[in-house]
Amino acid sequence: MVQKQIILSKSKFVMGLACPTVLWCTYNAPEKIPEIDEATQAIFDQGHEVGDLAKKMYPSGIEVPYAKDSWKLTKELVAKRKTIFEATFYHKNTVCKADILVPVHKDEWDLIEVKSSSHVKPENITDIAFQKYVLEGAGIKIRKCHLMHINNEYIKKGKIIPKDFFTCEDITEEVLKINSVEDSVNKMLKIISGEMPDAVLGVDCVSPKDCPIHSENLPEVTELYCLGAKAYQLICDGITKIKDIPKDFKLNEKQLIQKEAVVCRKAHTNPAEIKKFLSGLKYPLHFFDFETVNPAIPLFDGTRPFQQIPFQFSLHIINEPGSRPEHFEFLAEHSGDPRRDLVEALKAVKPKGTILCYNASFEKRILDDLREAFPKEKWLGYVVERIDEWIIPFRNFCYYPPAQHG
Repeated sequence: MVQKQIILSKSKFVMGLACPTVLWCTYNAPEKIPEIDEATQAIFDQGHEVGDLAKKMYPSGIEVPYAKDSWKLTKELVAKRKTIFEATFYHKNTVCKADILVPVHKDEWDLIEVKSSSHVKPENITDIAFQKYVLEGAGIKIRKCHLMHINNEYIKKGKIIPKDFFTCEDITEEVLKINSVEDSVNKMLKIISGEMPDAVLGVDCVSPKDCPIHSENLPEVTELYCLGAKAYQLICDGITKIKDIPKDFKLNEKQLIQKEAVVCRKAHTNPAEIKKFLSGLKYPLHFFDFETVNPAIPLFDGTRPFQQIPFQFSLHIINEPGSRPEHFEFLAEHSGDPRRDLVEALKAVKPKGTILCYNASFEKRILDDLREAFPKEKWLGYVVERIDEWIIPFRNFCYYPPAQHG
């Protein structure tokens, strides 16, 4: 039986750098990889929308459709020196589709990668270095490498203008510093062809908590508050339970509280601090929460990329100690800008009393944006001034039960 040739794409290459176990499973045990959820799919869809908008920067560009023989059409367009979208190239055991390939001078090309982010990330450099490796291996002479990302200071006013919406950064020098692509490719091919690797968490896996394979079964020590990479040092030493952490292992005050709660199997409480927090609250008490969307491409005039646009809120008000809470809510019922109607509904907030939010900085930022959009609604400023956080007693570990798991 002839073994099927292993082909490594740029997404698989980046995946392999993050976790060899996930890379192996993708080729040999795909059933172990969870299906893409709706939230992740929405991110992918948004990326495609941003990519389609970027193509409008090059009106004469030609897109190569996804097909088995995409490389043939790519070859023809390269010969004709056309700007190409989704150009497909193979080199040895690798393949990539370049977002935008632009001809320059007699025989050179500029490689442009489009990302639905607002800045260049380290993984973007690696991604483009892989593409450059494949393209040059396929005979394409690359002059410059660019990353086209979103200008987060862009303000929508009417139709989106691509040349203002995007920022194109020359990252050629950074890409040229990465000369290990072929070695990494060969290493990954060996991993895929071998047995399932027993990856060392935090060493072979860059971010285990985000890993589709390891995140569900991470050892208990990774739950320690803000322990970070130190957790993987413990794991490498064979320590997986919080109760087994040695006494000479340095933990901060909050981590010590957490360890004590786990060992004693009872909640830690600091009544004095809890009482101090509660005594600072003023009736009527408001319990408030926004729901928002933050599209990469602004939907409404006057908004920026990734700006949090509130479309829903929930508000409970307790007028005095022991009274039943009143409930007010708002949910946008149309696809237009929901903010004007939402501001009107926000008038249910009483003129006095503490407004409690889980994370005050988030709600304050939403309200500040609303004040900017509707400057006549000056009362929104007084709402902002009365906001407090009910996360405080928990974040300060005034109350910590073992069941909280960090």
